[in-house]
Amino acid sequence: MQTIMITGGAGFIGSSLADKLLSMGIKVIAIDNFNDYYDPSIKKDNVYQALQDPNYKLYEGNIEKIADVEKVFAENKIDMVVHLAARAGVRPSIEAPLAYAMTNIIGTLNILEMMKKYNVKRMSMASSSSVYGNCKAKKFSEDLNIREPISPYAATKSADEQICYTYHHLYDMEIYMLRFFTVFGPRQRPDLAINKFTRLIMENKPIDMYGDGTTMRDYTYIDDIVDGIMATLQYQQTGYEIFNLGGGSPITLKEMIATIEKVLGKKAQIHQMPMQLGDVDKTVSDISKAQRLLGYQPKTSFEEGVKKFVAWKFSLDSKPRDIAA
Repeated sequence: MQTIMITGGAGFIGSSLADKLLSMGIKVIAIDNFNDYYDPSIKKDNVYQALQDPNYKLYEGNIEKIADVEKVFAENKIDMVVHLAARAGVRPSIEAPLAYAMTNIIGTLNILEMMKKYNVKRMSMASSSSVYGNCKAKKFSEDLNIREPISPYAATKSADEQICYTYHHLYDMEIYMLRFFTVFGPRQRPDLAINKFTRLIMENKPIDMYGDGTTMRDYTYIDDIVDGIMATLQYQQTGYEIFNLGGGSPITLKEMIATIEKVLGKKAQIHQMPMQLGDVDKTVSDISKAQRLLGYQPKTSFEEGVKKFVAWKFSLDSKPRDIAA
């Protein structure tokens, strides 16, 4: 039986991936520090069902502390790593750049060092569409120059790509960097726009719209992201690659709000705000490389994804949840 380690395993993407792997009979070893960036009880709820599975093991630990990371490697025979743990968010990274460097760069180095020590040769890792900065290209392809990140978060993810290439080169590791484009769906973090806007519209509260509403994001439904990660776990043609995992159909901020309004059957109260530092004008994924090499093909349209997210949101609000202790 394969054993896959997931860092950030109790988060939005990590817990969704864990559920998929467990359903296929794959053993999952997760590590998460359950920090208070958002309510830790949400993460505990994310892993509640997985904890009932004998093929699942969860460590509460911090990837910034190499002893926490080594404990996981020492106690388990790990076949491959999916490294999703990170300090996320563009705007908070401007306020706390040192904290972002510690988690996203030092934490990644700790993972790589333990992979080297325990002879784990394969990793898929979350990068970000934010590495493209304010790219002027019509579509963002993996071979574009990414020397101009406009937030510390983006800079740390760009650095991770360089560091991981170095370990691939020096130690013959197979590493695949996945540039995620605005992932949404059930379990999405509460601070992200679709979750936050849905909640506020349902509560008849105003939403902050930054800029004039023409900024664009390439939204990607969680199931499509999980499928993309799963494809990299099987990929064997090359030892290091960067892949865009996006939805392929960018949506403006105004269109995003209108879609949520349509699904909810309620109008938003909009509070106009200026653009914020670190925000990019657009993200537009060129997914042709992932289509060609991974067979990646996003299946869920934006509106369908919002419908699924809202159905999940209403299901949470209509019944009490069991929150893992």
